[in-house]
Amino acid sequence: MGDFDDTQNIRNMCILAHVDHGKTTLADHLIAATGGGLLHPKLAGKLRFMDFLDEEQRRAITMKSSSIALHYKDYSVNLIDSPGHMDFCSEVSTAARLSDGGLVLVDAVEGVHIQTHAVLRQAWIEKLTPCLVLNKIDRLICELKMSPMEAYNRLVKIVHEVNGIMSAYKSEKYLSDVDSIRVGPSGEGEGDNLEFIEDDEEDTFQPQKGNVAFACALDGWGFTVHEFAEFYATKLGASSVALQKALWGPRYFHPKTKMITVKKVVDAGSRERPMFVQFVLEPLWQVYQSALEPDGNKGLLEKVIKSFNLNVPPRELLNKDPKAVLQSVMSRWLPLSDAILSMVVKCMPDPIAAQSFRISRLIPKREVLLDGVDTTVLAEADHVRMSIEVCDSSPEAPCVAFVAKMFAIPMKLLPQRGSNGEILSHFSDEYGNSESDECFLAFARIFSGVLCSGQRVFVLSALYDPLKGESMQKHVQVAELHSLYLMMGQGLKPVASAKAGNVVAIRGLGQHILKSATLSSTRNCWPFSSMAFQVAPTLRVAIEPSDPADTGALMKGLRLLNRADPFVEVTVSSRGEHVLAAAGEVHLERCIKDLKERFAKVSLEVSPPLVSYKETIEGVASDMLDNLKSSTRSSDYVEKMTPNGRCVVRVQVMKLPSALTMVLDKSTDLLGDIIGGKLGQSTSNLETERSNIVQDESPIEVLRKRIMGAVESDILSLSKKDKDRAEKYKLKWQKFLKRIWALGPRQVGPNILFTPDSKSLSSGSSVLIRGSPHVSERLGLVECSGNGEMPADTSSEELSALYREAESLQNSVVSGFQLATAAGPLCDEPMWGLAFVIEAGINPLAEQPDDSESNQQSEQYAIFTGQVMTAVKDACRAAVLQKKPRLVEALYFCELNTPPEYLGSMYAVLNQKRAQVLNEEMQEGFALFSVQAYVPSF
Repeated sequence: MGDFDDTQNIRNMCILAHVDHGKTTLADHLIAATGGGLLHPKLAGKLRFMDFLDEEQRRAITMKSSSIALHYKDYSVNLIDSPGHMDFCSEVSTAARLSDGGLVLVDAVEGVHIQTHAVLRQAWIEKLTPCLVLNKIDRLICELKMSPMEAYNRLVKIVHEVNGIMSAYKSEKYLSDVDSIRVGPSGEGEGDNLEFIEDDEEDTFQPQKGNVAFACALDGWGFTVHEFAEFYATKLGASSVALQKALWGPRYFHPKTKMITVKKVVDAGSRERPMFVQFVLEPLWQVYQSALEPDGNKGLLEKVIKSFNLNVPPRELLNKDPKAVLQSVMSRWLPLSDAILSMVVKCMPDPIAAQSFRISRLIPKREVLLDGVDTTVLAEADHVRMSIEVCDSSPEAPCVAFVAKMFAIPMKLLPQRGSNGEILSHFSDEYGNSESDECFLAFARIFSGVLCSGQRVFVLSALYDPLKGESMQKHVQVAELHSLYLMMGQGLKPVASAKAGNVVAIRGLGQHILKSATLSSTRNCWPFSSMAFQVAPTLRVAIEPSDPADTGALMKGLRLLNRADPFVEVTVSSRGEHVLAAAGEVHLERCIKDLKERFAKVSLEVSPPLVSYKETIEGVASDMLDNLKSSTRSSDYVEKMTPNGRCVVRVQVMKLPSALTMVLDKSTDLLGDIIGGKLGQSTSNLETERSNIVQDESPIEVLRKRIMGAVESDILSLSKKDKDRAEKYKLKWQKFLKRIWALGPRQVGPNILFTPDSKSLSSGSSVLIRGSPHVSERLGLVECSGNGEMPADTSSEELSALYREAESLQNSVVSGFQLATAAGPLCDEPMWGLAFVIEAGINPLAEQPDDSESNQQSEQYAIFTGQVMTAVKDACRAAVLQKKPRLVEALYFCELNTPPEYLGSMYAVLNQKRAQVLNEEMQEGFALFSVQAYVPSF
């Protein structure tokens, strides 16, 4: 891999932020200082080295996560620059999987945003070690004209707020509901005396521990508390360790006694300042004022230069632009790259320590039944997992790597010579031909062993199970690696081999991997768990070529785009249209541009956005539950009959509590595993959805608690108004949760089918299709009840046959429910948050002279099972129409900060986008308005 073969001297980190401004500038400074001459220091912050795509340059935002290998002292640092725009948060997921630490950037003026919550949650899910960077400190001085004490209060508040988010994750009390996040620490009026808060040992980010940096990426300076502690240690006659602890928080220095005291409360009129204000912020403010103000003390800059022996060329000090002079002094006094990279080296773990901590997330332990399992295979799989846990980089160790995404680059950008200077043959390995001008590389991290160019590896999908032998052949492929590259932003450096802990690009996997996969030198390896994505692609458009003759080129281009973008979805609608789904407008525009200019290279016709809607009904769940009675004693139901008159279907519908709907919607993968009986895979999905559960807790138990907790949260809100009604509501829901027959659509959706009430007995000669609480049994909400079995007291042969027929029609009822919830009555969109009670009664066949005439009557209107399915579907749709149906659409939560003069223009844009403004307030201590709103996806 080069001169840095010691795995302990490797650091893998990604940059996480809610905006791109400042983040890219920071990355460029780090590259300029340590990237081997890739950028001249004067060009740092002016070139967008990591954002090399034309669209990234035009929009001045990051769209693709890109990696670069940096050399700092005796360390090799793999830096992954990930996007800050929400449309490209999938790139954050891929960067987080390949990293061991995350550099979380927060704007000192704008503070914590909703996207900050998202990146912190991503870091928590992937078990990254985060460091905090408070950027744009200069704006507090130049724009907001804050005093050092006001700036200190602002910085303390931000650190406290970010720690509040992390502590919520740690305590398993974090909320997915945006409204709950919105009224978090920033909206509770705390902060008047935040500077007096005592240090909390449980806080994730603590400046005195060195994992918080203060920076101005634009001017090229930054520092941690450690730098100032080292400087003042000799002057104050104290140890740097003691000063580092004292330079943050409510600690005060008395010059006369040379003592440091801690005060929880300070008198309002007191002139005492915390040590961070006195020894850190005030000198910074003085330097800025002396350099930028016309009447500033220019001699102070000379004093700083002499005190710190700064090598500033005289010609730079004679520059007529005071900002340039300030940057020259500050970037040499407090170099940004040294502060950030020293913090990374000190606070972020090496791959050996990181993988031992992350192993439960990367490859969760499976519960394996030893019956019929090859113990040799199991032992080798456990050995491979242990090698990953200890990051074994020896050549004898099994080689395991994870491909987080595939990315395309033009063939002309591939290196012309290999690691030994040999000329490379640039054949295209995509789809087995050389027609494409694009080459697909795998963005991968090596977790064990040594990966070599030309090596044969097994490509394992997420569904692979080494214990199932031959039945898993479709989930494993054999591939030969053509080339390995060390990524240098846009450039690629060929290498012959790479050890565990390194991030590389791999060529030769284009026809084997669609988006992500696990690479292993042995078949007997558990695949890595799936990555967690923060949003879903909700914006859809139909695409067709302007010239029908270009249809083949479009289909090929869509295949290439689907492979190149980890988050895009390409499907074919029921009408035969090619549908492209993206995360938002910006993501969609980039996908269309790539199709036209890179992958399909044809003129395209793009439809207006096909926004995803859901169908539901109006009302409150508790009100509907009060009115829900047996259909035999209520007129509040819809009745349908099969064409042959043998089955009468009665359907009632009610609205589910919103919290329960969200739980079902967000647990689809886990529900699919549990209901389908694939518990061996459910652990990985459980880790994806909620990584901070107790490791020994059963996935079924966790999901059951989620469901019960969702119902109880709704009851809790009701109990504040009416305790008697809340208790009645709770009893009813306990009964209903024991009667879950199925979920829909696709067996795992946010709609529930309940079995009929046990009191609804079969009347006369008809027999009720009673169903079975299959889902309730799987979730542990009720023990196996045998509800679907035929009663023992059937008085005749004819009645026994009727009961058997009713039992055989249970799947028809469920299928009708699935069809109805997949396409609602308003515009064939999926239903959302509805519960159905279906009572279907079967009547016996009328007596016929012989069997042939009987069969003719039963199939006169098609097969009876199909008739029942259609009747159930129509009854469910009609029941929804009867209950004031409504369409709901996806909404983004956004938080906007703007000066008062731009408030009117901002409201004009929000009105144009049909936004719903939730809150507007003036930020305390700032001339900025903060507006929070829901914005439709299009």
